[in-house]
Amino acid sequence: MRAINIRKFALSIGLTALGIVIAPLYIPIPPTKAFPGQHFINDIAGIILGPYWATITAILISIMRVSLGIGTIYAFPGSIPGTLLVGITVNILRRRRLNPDYAAFTEPIGTAIIGFLLALYVFAPLVGDVSKWQIALTIIWLGWLFSTCMGTLIGFAALKVIRSAGYI
Repeated sequence: MRAINIRKFALSIGLTALGIVIAPLYIPIPPTKAFPGQHFINDIAGIILGPYWATITAILISIMRVSLGIGTIYAFPGSIPGTLLVGITVNILRRRRLNPDYAAFTEPIGTAIIGFLLALYVFAPLVGDVSKWQIALTIIWLGWLFSTCMGTLIGFAALKVIRSAGYI
């Protein structure tokens, strides 16, 4: 059991580093920055690591993005619900003996619905962006949806390549 946790820890740190390296590739949607790379990593982490380690990975990437100024406070609701939902769905699919890779397609639900509602009703009032959010709600939501769908497709394809290469 300890060897599994060490492997998950190491993979989590590796995915965190990858997330930080690709963080400058974002879509500016003021007052947020949509980051398809986060959703790509959410899918891989959620499926390989499970909900707990994947959520830790998303939190670490968000902290680093905000600290380095290449992310906004919205990195947290834009990443954590998606990766958590993927990880939970993986566990459900494995119990039913179904292909866990398809859990990747729940990431947009976690990000574009749950995460966006958290951003709108919790984070925006905390940072004073309520009026900006209410005016640009549809544009921002469509940007998040596009970003998460693009990242999910890339993540799903990457999982297929990683599996076919025998690394998982």
